[in-house]
Amino acid sequence: MSKVKAVISIENVVASATLNQKVDLNAVVKGYPEVEYRPEQFPGLVFRLKRPKTATLIFNSGKMVCTGAKSEKEARRAVMKVIKELKKGGIIIISKPELKIQNIVASASLGGMIDLEKAAYTLGKTMYEPEQFPGLIYRMDEPKVVILLFASGKLVCTGAKKEQDVYDAIHSLHKLLEEKNLIFYE
Repeated sequence: MSKVKAVISIENVVASATLNQKVDLNAVVKGYPEVEYRPEQFPGLVFRLKRPKTATLIFNSGKMVCTGAKSEKEARRAVMKVIKELKKGGIIIISKPELKIQNIVASASLGGMIDLEKAAYTLGKTMYEPEQFPGLIYRMDEPKVVILLFASGKLVCTGAKKEQDVYDAIHSLHKLLEEKNLIFYE
């Protein structure tokens, strides 16, 4: 087991929701003048919440995409709050939304320096071209995520569909780096 514990922080949860009905975006603008809607530039309406601090795109097809949440629970709460607001604004919503987590982005610090050159050869499923990008790109199969790993021991994990996948992936990579002597602690 690692002497140093990884410090992990979830930065963004992207969730999609389907209302299974059409939504009149112009009617939403009438009820909520603070929303952003410029159909000539983008077909979706942007509905921002202060708490939880998120932005939800709403399309007239009834599809929604919520970004900015810091947890799955927060993403769900944001979508439900937007729907509640729409109803308050006189938009009739018949069904409960189908919500799906699309992507979770997290950052972490492993607390040691990493030999990226050696890691590129040892780990497999990596891409490392320091002239183009300072980080090593590592594609993990289980859980299925992509990790951008930097020499400083900092990383970004993306592609997870569940928060637990983030923790599992980072802990598993950390353990692997230690087993293969690719991480060094001062």
